[in-house]
Amino acid sequence: MMPALTLLRPSLQRLDMPLLCAALGLALLGLVMVASASLQIADMRLGQPFYFALRHAVYLGMGLTLGVAVYMLVSMAWLEKLRVLALPASIAVLLMLFIPGLGREVNGSLRWLNLAGFTVQPSEIAKLGFVMYLAGYVAVRKQALETTWQAFLIPLAVLGMLAVLLLMQPDFGAVVVLGVAAMGMLFLAGVPTRRFLILALLLSGLAALVAFAQPYRVARLMSFMDPWADQFGSGYQLTQSLIAFGRGHLAGVGLGNSVQKLFYLPEAHTDFVYAVLAEELGLIGNLMMIGVFGLLIARIFLLGGRLEARGWQFHAQLVYGIALVFSTQVLINLGVNMGLLPTKGLTLPFVSYGGSSLLISAVMIALVLRAGTELKGYEERERGRVRA
Repeated sequence: MMPALTLLRPSLQRLDMPLLCAALGLALLGLVMVASASLQIADMRLGQPFYFALRHAVYLGMGLTLGVAVYMLVSMAWLEKLRVLALPASIAVLLMLFIPGLGREVNGSLRWLNLAGFTVQPSEIAKLGFVMYLAGYVAVRKQALETTWQAFLIPLAVLGMLAVLLLMQPDFGAVVVLGVAAMGMLFLAGVPTRRFLILALLLSGLAALVAFAQPYRVARLMSFMDPWADQFGSGYQLTQSLIAFGRGHLAGVGLGNSVQKLFYLPEAHTDFVYAVLAEELGLIGNLMMIGVFGLLIARIFLLGGRLEARGWQFHAQLVYGIALVFSTQVLINLGVNMGLLPTKGLTLPFVSYGGSSLLISAVMIALVLRAGTELKGYEERERGRVRA
């Protein structure tokens, strides 16, 4: 079981260097690609070619600073005590969107808060908050989750409440990420498979209802199935993305030489930065980036398994949840860019332009590194006692 006291002070020697290097590598790649993808649009719209690149660099600096602070100051024992505040905080930030003067609507979606000159996306905060809440819930009620339906349905009801708030924005992509993370965490907690099968049948009907409730979702679904049928209308974004992939070939057209980012591909520096990367760096650069993401996510899952083997349920579930959020978001973004999934407004972690995503991703990585450091510290002390 987890000792009552904080294990050891964080140490650079105990850092998971492959994980840290993967996250930093992706962040630097993101800075380069955001600069490349946004130069023309920033120059044309704002008269400042490096406007988005500089802002992204500022967010990256803030993310690194925040990540270091979280790693150094936030122990897992302290975080476990504060987990009860995670859900109320998540609900509060989502409700703030609907306060006049705070919520900012862009392209018909109310997803951003105006705070002191910065825009914050509450759904990013809600992802981490929900993972913290569910990690604490599993740690306390793991045995009940394995045996009773009631314990299983309570977190699903909480997920449903958050989903309603997210769909009011609307942000269907965030709902999918939270749903997959919740199902994954509950499955890893030992919930019987038959419950997921029953739930899957119910959710498929609900998902179909949600998807067809709004005309724009129906249009996105139809364009995903055959984007070339209306390549200058509902399928425009996807067809331009596919053209970018086609132009990339094996080695790409060269960094900065993308044609699709020249006002052909909408949101080239945000949701579709991966298409620009595929065009400029080709299949080789594409596979290298996917490999780094694979390393990052695999290291997080492996740490979760080691923590669970120690019996540290909160730590393990928190790490599992972070791995599931990252992996789901990466798979959805890559799938959307390649035409394998319907279009969703989800950023590619560390790579897409977006301050809120970058800051929360940095915090998540810091928490994973802190959990790994504490585990290594405990193992070192244990080995010392055995030798003594």
